[in-house]
Amino acid sequence: MKFETMKFKSLYKGLFVAAVFLSAVSSCKKDPSDPGKEYAPNMYLPVGYEPYKQEKANPINPMGLTMRLPVAGTVARRNYKTTFGESDSATVDLMVYNIPADSISIAEKVLKNPIPFNEGTLAEGKVLYERYCQHCHGATGAGDGKVGAMYKGVPNYASDAYKTMNEGHIFHVITYGKARMWPHGSQIDPAERWKIVHYVQKLQKGA
Repeated sequence: MKFETMKFKSLYKGLFVAAVFLSAVSSCKKDPSDPGKEYAPNMYLPVGYEPYKQEKANPINPMGLTMRLPVAGTVARRNYKTTFGESDSATVDLMVYNIPADSISIAEKVLKNPIPFNEGTLAEGKVLYERYCQHCHGATGAGDGKVGAMYKGVPNYASDAYKTMNEGHIFHVITYGKARMWPHGSQIDPAERWKIVHYVQKLQKGA
């Protein structure tokens, strides 16, 4: 009985090895672009579903739709208008920023701050500066923030080399970063960046 069991085990092992060998051989073909046989091919070649195509009624969402309309008041991140404060008459078009990262000289020439300068926007700029910038640049823009002390080389906004940086330069650097400064374009939306620019320009004056 024991001999028969061992015989069957040997047979199963032999069949398994043969199956693996045949699978490997059948997967190797002369055409280098043909992957041959694949195990679980859907893991590598998933079915491409159209996200906006309605295959069948969805029993959960209203009207049986899978895609749902945005809530009222939703604005596109990169294409919107906004008004700043009740006292401000200007409705600002915030640009789609497409000046390349290595073209700071263009930013210096063409960019103008579209956010009205007033006490309200300056106060908001201060809050945003404290949130995103102060840890490196310091409370007064002297480059003496706690993180800046570790990074080294953080500039003093009021120094001769930096106090003349214009609004386009500052906005571009906030967006893309420069030297050891990391980009913040993905964390801070355009309106907030421009408010920070207002506050940085205040710090450039040593105020």
